[in-house]
Amino acid sequence: MNQFFDIYTIIFLVIAVIIFLRLRNVLGRRTGHERPTGEHMARQRETAAEDKVVPLPGRTDAPAASNSETGEPAEPQTPLDRTLAGIRAADPSFDPQHFLDGARQAYEMIVTAFAAGDRHTLRPLLSREVYDGFIAAIADRESRGESVESSFVGIDRVEMTDAALAGKTATVTVTVVSQIVSATFDSAGEVVAGDPSEVSTVTDVWSFSRDTSSRDPNWKLVSTESPEGEAD
Repeated sequence: MNQFFDIYTIIFLVIAVIIFLRLRNVLGRRTGHERPTGEHMARQRETAAEDKVVPLPGRTDAPAASNSETGEPAEPQTPLDRTLAGIRAADPSFDPQHFLDGARQAYEMIVTAFAAGDRHTLRPLLSREVYDGFIAAIADRESRGESVESSFVGIDRVEMTDAALAGKTATVTVTVVSQIVSATFDSAGEVVAGDPSEVSTVTDVWSFSRDTSSRDPNWKLVSTESPEGEAD
């Protein structure tokens, strides 16, 4: 009887173990490496999509500053801020930081092109009046057989200092502080101005303008001034 009982007990135990193993294979067990559920995968895709957003130049995706109490956009605090806000209203693509980056590049291109007498590069960057003045200076220099050697060490600062909006015409003034090596040589190769071995700190006040209703996104240099306010 005990032998009969032991045999059946063993058989039932074996069957129970087999059933347990099959259930385990079908249902599985959590190991921390399971495939995510559909809802979880959807959340992952949304997060990944947000991480892959690339800010493009000229577009500001960050929200505007707001009043912390009301949640409404903060009012411009200075006359310059208010004018820039007006330019942005007239031309939604206008972005101050993008403008400053462009002004920095334009400044270096214009100074370098003027030193080299490169009229082709200067033409699309300058207003008619400024272009005529630059070309007259280049022609006068060339008539004396003089040449200019100029190289940038670096631009220390580009800062907006003024702005105006007259009708559709926007004008933004920047102060540029740069480090430049520049010298003018006569036809015999003698230095007549500047120093080819000296780094000079140069401060310029330049104004750029464009028609905000125009499809042409380029700003043109419309005036240059010294820090003392004397127009060039």
